[in-house]
Amino acid sequence: MALGDFQLFQWKSKSTQKTEQEQYEKWAFPYGQQQRDNLEALLKVVCPKESGSMALVPFLTCKELYEGVLKKTGTRELAVDTLLNTQKKYKGIIRKKEMSTYLALVIADANVDESCRYPTADEIREQIRELDDMRKDG
Repeated sequence: MALGDFQLFQWKSKSTQKTEQEQYEKWAFPYGQQQRDNLEALLKVVCPKESGSMALVPFLTCKELYEGVLKKTGTRELAVDTLLNTQKKYKGIIRKKEMSTYLALVIADANVDESCRYPTADEIREQIRELDDMRKDG
């Protein structure tokens, strides 16, 4: 279950809710709490205006969008191009100017392995600049 699957007034048992939460956390952070902690630390540096785990909301939304577009397009390059040049915003969660930031973080996250080592904040900022340059509308 991903962020886009949230439905208000959907009644589920506690065990079903727990199972779905565990599945979501496994999808979001397949390497567990260390991965989440490392990502949150990086988010605090790269997105200092966002408060703590609230920065995870647009990140996880972007991750969900990226994976969905990747399934449709079949290549990372087309998925990146689609998100940068077609997906201008997403339900007020990700604004046009933020897409390259969260997309850079999603790409970094996709390359993380069990070591849970992310690129440095400076490396992420460089990736953001490169993604901004790829945006067709400037």
